[in-house]
Amino acid sequence: MGRRAVGVDVKLALAVATSLPRGSVSQLCRELGISRDTYYEAKKRFEVEGVTGLLPRSRRPHRSPNQTSPPIEEAIVRARKELDDEGWNNGARSIGYRLAQQGIAPPAVSTIHAVLRRRGLVADEPQKRPRSATRRFEFPARNSCWQMDGTEWKLADGSKVVLIGVIDDHTRRSLGHYAARGETAEAVWTCFLNAVNKYGLPAAVLTDNGTSFNARRRGAEVDFTRNLTALGITPISSGNYHPQTCGKRERLNATVKRWLSKQPPATTVTELQAQLNVFDELYDQRPNQALGGLTPAQRWTRAPLCDQPSAARPPHAVITTVTVDVRGSVPIGRRYLVQVGRRWTGATMTVIRQDLHAGIFHGNALIRELIIDPTRRYQPSGQPAGGRRQRRVTSVHQ
Repeated sequence: MGRRAVGVDVKLALAVATSLPRGSVSQLCRELGISRDTYYEAKKRFEVEGVTGLLPRSRRPHRSPNQTSPPIEEAIVRARKELDDEGWNNGARSIGYRLAQQGIAPPAVSTIHAVLRRRGLVADEPQKRPRSATRRFEFPARNSCWQMDGTEWKLADGSKVVLIGVIDDHTRRSLGHYAARGETAEAVWTCFLNAVNKYGLPAAVLTDNGTSFNARRRGAEVDFTRNLTALGITPISSGNYHPQTCGKRERLNATVKRWLSKQPPATTVTELQAQLNVFDELYDQRPNQALGGLTPAQRWTRAPLCDQPSAARPPHAVITTVTVDVRGSVPIGRRYLVQVGRRWTGATMTVIRQDLHAGIFHGNALIRELIIDPTRRYQPSGQPAGGRRQRRVTSVHQ
């Protein structure tokens, strides 16, 4: 089957193929709505190339002096593959950051995207929701608010585990991930303590409505929110069926999963935890487009410290593990002894202290919360005077 010539004006083709009478060229051009220059150019091309010379031609210039150079294009393609192999986002902005880290002056984001589109590596997605459709919010300082969440993952044998993570809302710093067999109250509390031990106490903690995090919308109070309140931290829960409230944490969930998918599958929870520790270090050193190209670690260093009333205490929290002595006392630092009761003798307690405010926990259960009296070595039991005697009298009458 022969190839059909598309887009050729038949009357023009017939006109340039024959000799027109003198004076008829102007009349023909008026009928076709073209200039005499167009007619003579078409006739010249017809004489050289035949009918194919009358086909529409590209208006693209023969030379593009401002086109991205081949070495830069190759660097863009190479950076995209490197990011993908490492498990990181490999969009145009991320590629620009990677080029800058490699000492290559990156072209504009639109140029990088154009190169990727020209190479067939990306396709435009006009159906995506525009950014203007989403209203972003951000707390004003580091440790103003932490976001916590858990997400499922699988070990090499297919068994399910949970990744529990913390992110600082203002700086987007990954404050730590914890791998556990399930999203239990103990696992959530351990993850929180690990973050507090490194970064101090936050003013608030934002979570979803999982029963291990915050069940107040269900009319209940779980250990985690009870513990936060005892430490002067405001627990906040997202709206039902509205994961966008915890969007920063949800986005980090997707990032950590993408990164883990490029790593050798972990065979144990311990091995998975080691991978998560590496991820947290790498993530905090990567430029973040939401931070204008700063890394979360840089934003953390430059950000002001939260000055909200619930976080007016000094930022450094001290976490210690102690054993209850035979008198039922717990040492706090070298100066103070706090009574928790002889029934706890020999038990291991976790003490979180920030200045004179202290919380004593057994596992993830709050045993006692107090403000230390600096004038006394032995802190009062916190029970009303004569309370123990009154209980004994009551039990005798029973």
